[in-house]
Amino acid sequence: MRLYLFAISLLLFTSCGKDDKDEASLFPKLPDYFPSPVYPLNENPITQDGFVLGKDLFNDPLLSSDNSVACSNCHVKAVAFTDPQHALSLGVNERSGIRNAPPIVNMAFMKEFMWDGGVVHLDFVPPNAIENPLEMDEKMAHVVAKLNRHSSYPGRFKKVFPTMDTITSPLLLKALAQFQLMLVSQASKYDKVRQGKSEFTATEARGYETYKQKCASCHTEPLFSNQQFFNNGLDTQFADEGRARITESALDLGKFKVPSLRNVVITAPYMHDGRFKDLNAVLEHYNNGVKYSATLAAQLQSGAKPGIALSVSEKADLIAFLSTLTDYELISDPRF
Repeated sequence: MRLYLFAISLLLFTSCGKDDKDEASLFPKLPDYFPSPVYPLNENPITQDGFVLGKDLFNDPLLSSDNSVACSNCHVKAVAFTDPQHALSLGVNERSGIRNAPPIVNMAFMKEFMWDGGVVHLDFVPPNAIENPLEMDEKMAHVVAKLNRHSSYPGRFKKVFPTMDTITSPLLLKALAQFQLMLVSQASKYDKVRQGKSEFTATEARGYETYKQKCASCHTEPLFSNQQFFNNGLDTQFADEGRARITESALDLGKFKVPSLRNVVITAPYMHDGRFKDLNAVLEHYNNGVKYSATLAAQLQSGAKPGIALSVSEKADLIAFLSTLTDYELISDPRF
C-alpha cells in the first residue's frame, strides 16, 4: 500500500521564492519565464557531494528487497528518466506495477507528485517505490540498516550531513532529492526560441499555434502542465480510480495529473497505464476516441462530440512542435 497519507500527514511545507534557488550552489540558473521552485531549497541546499551521493543511491539496487531493482531501472536517463520498455514498469521478481513510470524532470516545480497527486513533497516520493510490494518491496528501516552497514555510505553521508550521528530515513530522502532536483529541463529548442537564440521552422510554428489553441489550457507553458487533475476520456469504467483514490470523492473518478509535454516525443508509452505506444495514437484518441463519463474534463466537451478536433495536417504540425520540447542537453549531460 502506498504511503500517501504518511507523506501528507508527516510534512507541511511552504513554497519558496525565486531567491531560494540561490541557496543551492548547484541548482541551475533558470530562464526568466520559469516559475519559482516549490521545493524549499534553502532547507536542503544542493552540494556536489550531496548530488553525487543522491545519484549513486538512485542507481543502487540496494534500495530494493532483493538488491535487484534501482530507481534508475524505471527512470532511464536516455528517455528523460522514464521507462521506455514497459507500459507498467516491473519491480522485484518482475512483478508488474499498476501504472506507467512518469518522467522525473522539473520535480523542483511540482506541487504534487504521482499520477494521483498522493504525495505533496519531493522527499516523500521515493518511499512509494521502495515500500511498494510491486516495485522495490522493501522497508525504509531495512534500507537504512543496509546503508549503515555499508563500507562507504556512512562516511559519505557524514560528509554531506556533518551533524548526523547515523544514517536515517530523512537523510536518505534528502540525498535522493538533491539528485532529482538537478533534473531541470530548460534547454530544448523551444527554450532557445523563447530566448531568441533559435527560430521555429514553418511546420513547428504552425504546430505551436495549434498547441496554443487546442492544448495549452491543460499543458500550460513553460512547464507544459497546469499540474491539475483531469479525466481525459480514456474509459467509462475505472479499474484505476485515479485521483479518487486520494480524495475518496466520486467527482474525481478517472482523473489523473496532467503530464508535462516536455520531452514527450521520447517518453513513450503514454497515459497512466501506458496504453498508447506513440504520439499518433495519443492525438487520434483526442481526435476520435474520447469517451464520455460524468467526470470528463470540460475542456473535452466543447465541440459537437467529446474530444479535440484535429486534422491530419494539424496532427503532423503538432508533433513537429512537440519535438522542439526535447531537451537533448539534459539527456546527454554526463553528470546524470
